[in-house]
Amino acid sequence: MNLKEAKIGSTVVVRKLTGEGAVKRRIMDMGITKGVQVTLRKVAPLGDPIEVTVRGYELSIRKADAQMIEVEE
Repeated sequence: MNLKEAKIGSTVVVRKLTGEGAVKRRIMDMGITKGVQVTLRKVAPLGDPIEVTVRGYELSIRKADAQMIEVEE
């Protein structure tokens, strides 16, 4: 499953980043790397962006970016 499909309030572990090039680098620069725990905090009313907690700070990411992050519970 990807981060976009995770339920609000759930904590998941990142297994793989499927993006390429600059997009993948940007996601990694935000602290989302393989093995890190991510908690889905809330989703905006229209579904974009998604707010998550990663490495102790809150982060908003686009749905398109969240689809590139494969996770497991």
